[in-house]
Amino acid sequence: MTSTKEIRLGTRGRPEQSRAAILKAAVREFAREGLPGARTDAIARSAGVNKALLYYYFKDKEALYQAVLDDVFSGVRAAIQNALSQDLPPRERLAAYVCAHFDYIASNPIYPRIVHAEFLRAGRDPSRLQRVAKQYFQPIFVTIAALLKEGERSGDFRPVNPVHFIPSMVSVIVFYFITAPIMKVMTGADPTSPEILADRRAAVVDFISTALFMPSKGEPK
Repeated sequence: MTSTKEIRLGTRGRPEQSRAAILKAAVREFAREGLPGARTDAIARSAGVNKALLYYYFKDKEALYQAVLDDVFSGVRAAIQNALSQDLPPRERLAAYVCAHFDYIASNPIYPRIVHAEFLRAGRDPSRLQRVAKQYFQPIFVTIAALLKEGERSGDFRPVNPVHFIPSMVSVIVFYFITAPIMKVMTGADPTSPEILADRRAAVVDFISTALFMPSKGEPK
């Protein structure tokens, strides 16, 4: 009888670990090569499993890609919703959201590449993006839009149109990571180093706060 310690990752004896390893490798492959160029044999090799086991968990490359999208977007959604569900005044809750979104992407800097690629492919397969939008993006949008209205009523936020402000805010948070490779070439510094990320995080919070927050009492308008 095989003991638990003898069960290898590349077998069906450790389903959670094997599936997680495949997903982790798939995220890297899809981020680097895109859906058309990604190869399942490269994913299996990187995950330390054989292709038969990969297809045991995911019936084909499309199913694996769908699982990667769910993994990426569910993590983002959870981090954002945890921040937005805090019992805080509008300003602090908005700042908590910005920091949570930024920190999650900073911890998973290749995720924006997958998201960006999926947006570019929307015209080829709109059904996939529609599913992602309804399941992940729409609930977040509705919650943030409600926060913006709450802050406007309380006098914390200036009036803004959520349809325009939310995409702009998300862009300020996320686009930095998409442009990190070119920023490294231009500046000679690593945009993802802890020190620079800390500066960028503070700059993002300041930029969005300045754009949205009404002056506190006693502050010049």
